[in-house]
Amino acid sequence: MNKNISEPLWQISDTEFDKLYPERIRQLSGKHWTPMEIVKKSARFLAAEPGTKILDIGSGAGKFCLIGACHFPESYFYGIEQRKDLHQVALSAKGITGIKNVSFLFGNLTQLDHSRFDHFYFYNAFFENLVSDGHIDQLLPYSTELYHYYSRYLYRILEGKRNGTRLVTFHSLEDEVPPCYQLVDATLDLNLKMWIKR
Repeated sequence: MNKNISEPLWQISDTEFDKLYPERIRQLSGKHWTPMEIVKKSARFLAAEPGTKILDIGSGAGKFCLIGACHFPESYFYGIEQRKDLHQVALSAKGITGIKNVSFLFGNLTQLDHSRFDHFYFYNAFFENLVSDGHIDQLLPYSTELYHYYSRYLYRILEGKRNGTRLVTFHSLEDEVPPCYQLVDATLDLNLKMWIKR
């Protein structure tokens, strides 16, 4: 990892930020990690009140959580990731940056107590199950059945949250978004959407 990032995290480019990671992880950035500008827009919406706890579902190398936590130090960012190597990379990047209001959890979403989180970020971590190539690795099983299983599981989590819960989806097919969530903002290309449970 390159520890020589000279600018503050909120001023650097995606390329500069990605220097926190090993080369293999950097190569995945364009397709699998959230771009810096998307993180800033998303985190601004999710961290609307101080003290909120935000969960990134399928946090990968931790980019969303680290940038979000840097920009919004009065909120807490958590990432859940089921790949051990990516979890370790995220922990290393946290150590390098010294950001305190971020935690990375190792495990599967289905094993997590979701009741402790206020708002959610979802960069379609389940989509890998629908494609034949472009996977992060070949260490996990992939199938359409798994995509639907995880989507239904997240749907039920979101459906059970209190009114006012905020959700940001990026490149989502929206199978995990219950109808009780109202779309309140989106980018022109509709890839990034912001929702509130009513």
